[in-house]
Amino acid sequence: MKDVTSSLRHRITTSPAAVPVTRLVLDTNVWLDWLLFEDPEVTPVKAAVAAGRAEVFVDDAVESELVRVLAYPFGIKTLDIEKQAELLAQCRRIARKSEGENRKAEVNLLPKCEDPDDQKFLELALACGAAYLVTRDRALLELAWHKARPLPYRIVTPAQLGAALKNCDG
Repeated sequence: MKDVTSSLRHRITTSPAAVPVTRLVLDTNVWLDWLLFEDPEVTPVKAAVAAGRAEVFVDDAVESELVRVLAYPFGIKTLDIEKQAELLAQCRRIARKSEGENRKAEVNLLPKCEDPDDQKFLELALACGAAYLVTRDRALLELAWHKARPLPYRIVTPAQLGAALKNCDG
């Protein structure tokens, strides 16, 4: 956990009020945990964003996947079109849009994810200068220990990020 905390302190930007701001990328399942399932492991992340200590980034590829996934059946939480639009609007209010202008040349240096659909999250985290890519996806988490091509950001679960945020507060 010490590495995660030191990474949080290292990969920050400064807001106009000189408050450290941690840049985050959430994969689609973590967005669902935030927007739809209200997972308690995401609560510290929500609190950090609400307090201005963290900011979440999306791009067109991530947003498109979220639109597609929000239309999936979720049992009793299956969403009608209005609820899908409401959750997408909430995501857009929470997240900053990354245009990917930064570091495009470095994308080829990223490791390739076992699941090609997850590569977009690695690329977005690089493009926006994220400190963390937050996921529960096994294929992405395995890349957290990639030794041949170390990443310029950490890949963590929501619980790991919550602990890191708590450690930085105290």
